[in-house]
Amino acid sequence: MSLSDEERKIIVELEIEKANRTYEAAMLMVNNEHWESAANRLYYALFHIVNALLIHDGHQVNTHKGSHALFGQYYIKTGKLPRLYSSVYQKLEAIRDESDYNWAYNITPEDIIEKTTPAREMIDAITKMVKE
Repeated sequence: MSLSDEERKIIVELEIEKANRTYEAAMLMVNNEHWESAANRLYYALFHIVNALLIHDGHQVNTHKGSHALFGQYYIKTGKLPRLYSSVYQKLEAIRDESDYNWAYNITPEDIIEKTTPAREMIDAITKMVKE
């Protein structure tokens, strides 16, 4: 499906808004020590901001794996964004998967807290990229 420039612009803006709302929800979960929910919300905040970037640049996003692959190919390997962002994105997805589907998995506060600042930085950096 091909999007017009106006459709793409609207979707990108909605993805950015969703990323920010989801990050805010994650921080509420962090502040209340709900680590599993925080992991879920942090991961999805990054998923939405990465999708905003991919859509902005005309890439079609179909799956979580596809989003990761395209992000790595076009933005991390090319040096447009730091490797740290890819690492945080992948680690949060792994933590989210484990915490959502493995009843015995225990998230430590450090698992989440250390990722909140780079996640915020990633959202801000990508937002700046797509608005330039």
